Amino acid sequence: MSHDTTLITTIVMGLVFAFGGGFVAIRLKLPPLVGYLIGGIAAGPFTPGFVGNAGLANQLAEIGVILLMFGVGLHFSVRDLMAVRRIAIPGAIVQIIIATSLGAGLSYLWGWTAGSGIVFGLALSVGSTVVLLRALEQRNALDSIDGRIAVGWLIVEDLAMVLALVLLPALAGVLGGTAGSMPGYGAIASALFLTLGKVGLFLVLVLVIGSRAVPWVLKQVARTGSRELFTLSILATALGIAYGSAALFDVSFALGAFFAGVVLNESDFSHQAAADSLPFQDAFAVLFFVSVGMLFDPGILLREPLAVAAVFVIITIGKATAAFAIVLAFRYPVRTALTVSASLAQIGEFSFILIGLGTELGIVPAESRDLILAGALLSITLNPLLFAGFDRLDRLLHRHPRILAVIEPAGLALSHLSDVGTADAPHDHAVIVGYGRVGRVVGRLLREHDLPVVVVDRDRRRVEALRAEGIAAIYGDAATPGVLEAAGAGQAHLLVVATPEGFQTRRIIASARSLNPAIDTAVRTQSEAEVAYLESQRVGLAILGARELSFGLAKYALLSFGVSTARAADIIHHQRIAGDGGAFERRTDVDMLDAPERRNRRSDDGERA
Repeated sequence: MSHDTTLITTIVMGLVFAFGGGFVAIRLKLPPLVGYLIGGIAAGPFTPGFVGNAGLANQLAEIGVILLMFGVGLHFSVRDLMAVRRIAIPGAIVQIIIATSLGAGLSYLWGWTAGSGIVFGLALSVGSTVVLLRALEQRNALDSIDGRIAVGWLIVEDLAMVLALVLLPALAGVLGGTAGSMPGYGAIASALFLTLGKVGLFLVLVLVIGSRAVPWVLKQVARTGSRELFTLSILATALGIAYGSAALFDVSFALGAFFAGVVLNESDFSHQAAADSLPFQDAFAVLFFVSVGMLFDPGILLREPLAVAAVFVIITIGKATAAFAIVLAFRYPVRTALTVSASLAQIGEFSFILIGLGTELGIVPAESRDLILAGALLSITLNPLLFAGFDRLDRLLHRHPRILAVIEPAGLALSHLSDVGTADAPHDHAVIVGYGRVGRVVGRLLREHDLPVVVVDRDRRRVEALRAEGIAAIYGDAATPGVLEAAGAGQAHLLVVATPEGFQTRRIIASARSLNPAIDTAVRTQSEAEVAYLESQRVGLAILGARELSFGLAKYALLSFGVSTARAADIIHHQRIAGDGGAFERRTDVDMLDAPERRNRRSDDGERA
């Protein structure tokens, strides 16, 4: 061709190699991101065949990071961020210090200078936001308390790395670099205050002014009725704020995009913005993993296997152990500690930027970049397996309460009801599994009508708060043997499963019915297949959120056209039971007003059976 097509070639071949690698990885029962990384290696300069433009790939990957962080901000309000600040800020700082010390100690054994060790250790201390978000999304844990702590922790790490990137050139002489002269204390203090001032000004502008201006602009765009223009406005907002934060305030693209999403989270357009930006997030996030693979030289695995192994151990075992101990020290449960540990047991984009700058300034030797890339590739590849292993470890610990009590002594007293103040064992009560937004509403309504409730929740802080309010609560996983028994499920009237983890629901129901075959059940589900299965098991009530929303809208529509309240309720009730294969689907859940009819119908069915 007569014109330059480097950009097009890089995008096309990057996506093609990623698709091929991802498809093979899934067929081999591996996470797809492993295939994306291998596809990047195949397109890199260290393997034969096609060689992509690594510089362009990195810039395209940056767009993916921007859109991904924008999406996180859309689901992460300022209130959520402030709620985890007491653990995220000190936890991230302590973990950075520990990981940096481990990296510096390793580099000392290699004969590097102290300045080289500090920069190398900092590069090992910060995790990849992209990898973390992918892992939490796949586990449906992004909105959980564990996910919020992990995301908040990484945001603090990102802020620390922004500060490090700004100060590194000024400190190059002190750290032994070849670039720059030895600065005075005044120059260092000036750079520090200037950086903090810029970050503070950026946050004020975005959170105070942006929270009013951006939703107003989107509202005007939405009034035009143009879907294309609205999607364009979303992308312009995310990319524009991210670019402006980097160009004007020296804040990273990722952090700028995150706070842009936080601003939109408070508006009425957050759900539509998330839906419109999702396809772009997926496509460009893939290019991030491809770009990492393109930079990796597989030869380092043969040249320096012991050094690579040592770096990998620090990233996975060293950082994970430090995070685990820190979270437990803040009196959070073992499950939260394991989730945060797995989330941080990898490195990514900031590590590449920091080690690249350190190499450019002559602070660290050139081979440090290959070691960082090798550690990133291995840790990113094995991170999903680490999550799965920690899940199994969590279940194993909960099956052995004595071992768990040693690790988490504060949770032992919360695993039974002896200190709640109840004179008698609970009976004819409701056991509510999960006391989040859904379970909290159910529990409040039952208590307002003086109906007895026992809550089972895996968040120890939440259980402690409930007990402080005089509400009977048990700390533990309801799917673990003994937990429902401690909650009195054998004498309970109703079991309400309000947790979003559908894969645990069947085990919880089976455990409850083994204790009390006559117990009534109401379950929150995530898929229609699960609804069908639960109905086949004669569950009293199975709720699917999207379907319940459709019934609510349909009922209001009937009322709007003058249909009486009783008639509208009867129509919706019969549609739930029968379904029509179109606008309404199979029966899932029954309105509270229809509960007597539902119970009578189930009794009649039982007599006929």
